[in-house]
Amino acid sequence: MRADRLLALLLLLQNRGRMSAPELAAELEVSVRTVYRDAEALAASGVPVYAERGPAGGFRLLDGYRTRLTGLTEGEADSLALAGMPGAAADLGLGAELATAQLKLAAALPAGLGERSRRIQERFHLDAAAWFRTADPAPLLDVVADAVWRQRILRAHYRRWGGDVRRELHPLGLVLKAGNWYLVASVDGGDARTYRVSRFLSATVAEEPCGRPDDFDLAAYWEEASRGLEARVLRGTARLRVSPAGLRLLPAMFGAAGVRAVDGAGVPDADGWAEVDLDVEELPVAVSDILRLGLEAEVLGPPDLRAGVARSVTGLAQRYA
Repeated sequence: MRADRLLALLLLLQNRGRMSAPELAAELEVSVRTVYRDAEALAASGVPVYAERGPAGGFRLLDGYRTRLTGLTEGEADSLALAGMPGAAADLGLGAELATAQLKLAAALPAGLGERSRRIQERFHLDAAAWFRTADPAPLLDVVADAVWRQRILRAHYRRWGGDVRRELHPLGLVLKAGNWYLVASVDGGDARTYRVSRFLSATVAEEPCGRPDDFDLAAYWEEASRGLEARVLRGTARLRVSPAGLRLLPAMFGAAGVRAVDGAGVPDADGWAEVDLDVEELPVAVSDILRLGLEAEVLGPPDLRAGVARSVTGLAQRYA
């Protein structure tokens, strides 16, 4: 809407001082010509906005002018919980609300605090996605998020490893983990479970409201569920002899399990190799994971894991002979 854009233009000039037309056009995602028209509209409405010519010119407000149009709408207030994650806000359809809310907050701050807040934004950035992998597409995220916002039953067709299922879900919250979205929901008021949003094949929001336990804590649930998942997935311990380069690779390749292995490493030998205990998944997955370390690690035990790695290495040697 043009009214929202005019307010955004006004707040940009108030927060940042002089800005050129191309800078404003980039911020507002409009053409330079539109910026000139909007600036003329602001001036015609009584806002003291001036255009200065020359290489260092641009638009600015009269010194000392500050607008009081800084109240937040409902959507803008909702978006503030995602202030550090503009990408997540955009995924949930709150990108524009978040940008406007941040401008309004900055405009309401005293000059000194406003400049301090801007410096922090310029120097710190949160990127929630994992390295070297792209997040799964989640085309039904907006539908799922709508059920969460409005606390409505979600009728969903979901793809599981064991086959597709249909569920009536009572949404409890959304979690963004390593770039992927997860829905936390219960079935018929039972225990909370986790559903990967990218695996929803279809979803519709019912008009029936669903209850939410007063004592449910989304952050606490997720922390406990994460620990439970790790305990179910990491079913064994591998004893490895690892080179100095391998020790550096463990945290990057195995995450928290790799960090624990490095922290508990034995005393290095004369060549710098050390023995570590690494939590691993079931045998086929463990073999594949450990082979990623290449010549930087040797499996000392258990025997079935050492034999599994040996078989894979022998097969590769024969294939590439």
